[in-house]
Amino acid sequence: MSTIQEGDKLPEATMHTMKDGRPTPVTTADLFAGKKAVVFAVPGAFTPTCSQAHLPGYVVKADDIKAKGVDDIICISVNDAFVMGSWGESANAEALTMVGDGNGDFTKALGLEMDGSGFGLGTRSQRYAMIVDDGVVVKLSVEAPGQFEVSAAEAILEAL
Repeated sequence: MSTIQEGDKLPEATMHTMKDGRPTPVTTADLFAGKKAVVFAVPGAFTPTCSQAHLPGYVVKADDIKAKGVDDIICISVNDAFVMGSWGESANAEALTMVGDGNGDFTKALGLEMDGSGFGLGTRSQRYAMIVDDGVVVKLSVEAPGQFEVSAAEAILEAL
Protein backbone atom coordinates (compact mmCIF):
# COMPACT_ATOMS: atom_id res chain seq x y z
CA MET A 1 0.00 0.00 0.00
CA SER A 2 1.41 3.32 -1.01
CA THR A 3 0.68 6.65 0.59
CA ILE A 4 -2.00 8.85 -0.97
CA GLN A 5 -0.62 11.65 -3.13
CA GLU A 6 -1.78 15.08 -4.22
CA GLY A 7 -4.19 14.66 -7.12
CA ASP A 8 -5.53 11.32 -5.81
CA LYS A 9 -9.18 10.75 -4.92
CA LEU A 10 -9.74 9.85 -1.28
CA PRO A 11 -10.52 6.18 -0.64
CA GLU A 12 -14.00 5.19 0.47
CA ALA A 13 -14.27 4.59 4.19
CA THR A 14 -16.82 4.84 6.98
CA MET A 15 -15.88 6.60 10.19
CA HIS A 16 -17.99 7.98 13.07
CA THR A 17 -19.00 11.33 14.53
CA MET A 18 -21.10 12.05 17.60
CA LYS A 19 -24.65 13.09 16.79
CA ASP A 20 -27.45 13.36 19.33
CA GLY A 21 -25.26 11.68 21.94
CA ARG A 22 -24.40 8.59 19.92
CA PRO A 23 -21.76 7.49 17.41
CA THR A 24 -23.12 8.02 13.90
CA PRO A 25 -21.54 6.55 10.75
CA VAL A 26 -20.19 9.08 8.26
CA THR A 27 -18.66 8.14 4.91
CA THR A 28 -15.93 9.91 2.99
CA ALA A 29 -18.64 10.79 0.44
CA ASP A 30 -20.71 12.42 3.22
CA LEU A 31 -17.70 14.43 4.35
CA PHE A 32 -16.16 15.45 1.03
CA ALA A 33 -18.51 15.18 -1.96
CA GLY A 34 -19.03 18.60 -3.52
CA LYS A 35 -17.16 20.38 -0.72
CA LYS A 36 -13.82 22.02 -0.09
CA ALA A 37 -12.43 20.76 3.20
CA VAL A 38 -9.34 21.05 5.33
CA VAL A 39 -8.50 17.82 7.11
CA PHE A 40 -5.98 17.42 9.85
CA ALA A 41 -5.14 14.18 11.56
CA VAL A 42 -3.50 13.61 14.90
CA PRO A 43 -1.95 10.55 16.57
CA GLY A 44 -4.36 10.80 19.49
CA ALA A 45 -7.01 12.92 21.14
CA PHE A 46 -5.97 14.45 24.46
CA THR A 47 -2.26 13.81 23.76
CA PRO A 48 0.13 16.72 24.48
CA THR A 49 1.00 18.23 21.07
CA CYS A 50 -2.45 17.47 19.70
CA SER A 51 -4.26 19.12 22.62
CA GLN A 52 -1.91 22.02 23.31
CA ALA A 53 -1.12 23.09 19.74
CA HIS A 54 -2.65 21.20 16.81
CA LEU A 55 -6.38 21.26 17.62
CA PRO A 56 -6.33 24.72 19.30
CA GLY A 57 -4.64 26.21 16.22
CA TYR A 58 -7.55 25.11 14.02
CA VAL A 59 -10.10 26.26 16.61
CA VAL A 60 -8.52 29.75 16.65
CA LYS A 61 -8.05 29.94 12.85
CA ALA A 62 -11.40 28.35 11.86
CA ASP A 63 -13.01 31.62 10.72
CA ASP A 64 -9.92 32.60 8.70
CA ILE A 65 -9.78 29.18 7.04
CA LYS A 66 -13.49 29.18 6.21
CA ALA A 67 -13.16 32.70 4.82
CA LYS A 68 -10.89 31.17 2.13
CA GLY A 69 -13.83 29.18 0.73
CA VAL A 70 -13.47 26.10 2.93
CA ASP A 71 -16.79 24.41 3.75
CA ASP A 72 -15.57 22.23 6.61
CA ILE A 73 -12.56 21.67 8.86
CA ILE A 74 -12.31 18.02 9.82
CA CYS A 75 -10.19 16.57 12.61
CA ILE A 76 -9.54 12.82 12.32
CA SER A 77 -7.87 10.50 14.79
CA VAL A 78 -7.72 6.75 15.31
CA ASN A 79 -9.93 7.12 18.37
CA ASP A 80 -13.60 6.32 18.86
CA ALA A 81 -16.35 8.86 18.28
CA PHE A 82 -17.01 9.24 22.02
CA VAL A 83 -13.42 10.34 22.63
CA MET A 84 -13.40 12.65 19.60
CA GLY A 85 -16.71 14.22 20.67
CA SER A 86 -15.48 14.82 24.21
CA TRP A 87 -12.15 16.17 22.98
CA GLY A 88 -13.94 18.60 20.65
CA GLU A 89 -16.20 19.78 23.48
CA SER A 90 -13.26 20.28 25.85
CA ALA A 91 -11.44 22.35 23.20
CA ASN A 92 -14.46 24.47 22.17
CA ALA A 93 -14.16 23.02 18.65
CA GLU A 94 -17.80 23.61 17.65
CA ALA A 95 -16.69 24.99 14.26
CA LEU A 96 -14.87 21.74 13.43
CA THR A 97 -16.12 18.27 12.55
CA MET A 98 -14.55 15.77 14.94
CA VAL A 99 -14.30 12.34 13.32
CA GLY A 100 -13.25 9.08 14.91
CA ASP A 101 -11.52 6.57 12.64
CA GLY A 102 -11.87 4.01 15.41
CA ASN A 103 -10.65 0.99 13.46
CA GLY A 104 -8.10 2.99 11.48
CA ASP A 105 -9.68 1.95 8.16
CA PHE A 106 -9.44 5.40 6.56
CA THR A 107 -5.95 5.98 7.94
CA LYS A 108 -4.72 2.62 6.58
CA ALA A 109 -6.38 3.25 3.20
CA LEU A 110 -4.45 6.54 3.00
CA GLY A 111 -1.20 4.74 3.86
CA LEU A 112 -0.67 7.19 6.74
CA GLU A 113 -0.75 4.87 9.74
CA MET A 114 2.08 4.74 12.29
CA ASP A 115 3.07 2.21 14.89
CA GLY A 116 2.55 3.73 18.31
CA SER A 117 2.80 0.42 20.15
CA GLY A 118 6.08 1.50 21.78
CA PHE A 119 3.98 4.05 23.70
CA GLY A 120 1.04 1.67 24.28
CA LEU A 121 -1.03 3.36 21.57
CA GLY A 122 -1.21 0.59 18.96
CA THR A 123 -1.68 1.64 15.35
CA ARG A 124 -2.43 5.35 15.02
CA SER A 125 -2.40 8.05 12.37
CA GLN A 126 0.64 10.03 11.41
CA ARG A 127 0.23 13.77 11.96
CA TYR A 128 -0.81 15.41 8.70
CA ALA A 129 -3.07 17.99 7.11
CA MET A 130 -4.59 18.14 3.67
CA ILE A 131 -6.79 20.32 1.54
CA VAL A 132 -9.48 18.28 -0.23
CA ASP A 133 -11.68 19.54 -3.06
CA ASP A 134 -14.68 17.32 -3.91
CA GLY A 135 -12.87 14.23 -2.60
CA VAL A 136 -9.56 14.94 -4.36
CA VAL A 137 -6.40 15.74 -2.40
CA VAL A 138 -5.18 19.17 -3.53
CA LYS A 139 -2.48 19.63 -0.86
CA LEU A 140 -0.96 17.03 1.48
CA SER A 141 1.42 17.93 4.31
CA VAL A 142 2.70 14.98 6.35
CA GLU A 143 4.85 15.67 9.39
CA ALA A 144 8.18 13.98 9.99
CA PRO A 145 8.04 11.85 13.16
CA GLY A 146 7.97 14.03 16.27
CA GLN A 147 7.51 17.24 14.28
CA PHE A 148 4.68 19.78 14.22
CA GLU A 149 5.10 22.39 11.49
CA VAL A 150 3.64 21.64 8.04
CA SER A 151 0.25 20.45 9.34
CA ALA A 152 -0.35 23.44 11.61
CA ALA A 153 -3.38 25.65 10.97
CA GLU A 154 -1.10 28.55 10.04
CA ALA A 155 0.70 26.47 7.36
CA ILE A 156 -2.59 25.28 5.83
CA LEU A 157 -4.03 28.80 5.91
CA GLU A 158 -0.97 29.94 3.93
CA ALA A 159 -1.45 27.08 1.42
CA LEU A 160 -5.06 28.13 0.81
